[in-house]
Amino acid sequence: QLNPNISVGLRVYGHRGGFTPIDACKASSLIEPIKTANGINIRNSLYSLKPNGMTPITYSLKQAVKKDFLGFNGQKHIILLTDGGENCDESPCKYAMELIKVRKDIKIDVIAFNINNSDDLLQLECTSNVTSGKFYNAQTTAQLIHSLNNSINSIKKVEAKIIKNP
Repeated sequence: QLNPNISVGLRVYGHRGGFTPIDACKASSLIEPIKTANGINIRNSLYSLKPNGMTPITYSLKQAVKKDFLGFNGQKHIILLTDGGENCDESPCKYAMELIKVRKDIKIDVIAFNINNSDDLLQLECTSNVTSGKFYNAQTTAQLIHSLNNSINSIKKVEAKIIKNP
C-alpha cells in the first residue's frame, strides 16, 4: 500500500547462502531499483523470496548508501526490517556512527521482528537512534504491519527500503 507518488526500492539480504560464510555475508541485492509507483513490483518480488542465509545488515546498509542512492538528492530514508541481528562480524551501530559524520541526509528506521536477543536489539536500536530514525520492536504480525505503516507514513518521501523477508 505504498503511495505511488513516492520513490521506493527494495534491497534484500539473507535471501541466499554461499559456499563460504564470506559469500553468505555478501548476500545483499537491490531487486527493485528506486522509482515511483513501485509497490506492485516490490510485492511481487517479495513473493518469490525464501530467506536462507546470514544476516549481513551492515553490508546491506553500506550497499544502499553507496549504490542505491546514486543520483538521488535530498533526504533519504531506509526502512530496515530484520528478524535477526547482524551476524557477519560487523556492527550496524558503529557503521551508523561513522555514516552520520559524513552524511546528514540519511535516516534509518529499524523494525526488529520477533527478536528477543537483548544485544541484537541494542545494536538495532542504536542504528536508528544515531541517524534520528525510529525503532520498532514488533513481536506479532499485527505489530509488524503497524510498525511498517508508521515508518512509511511518518515521512513525506521514501527513497529506499531494505528488508529481510522473515
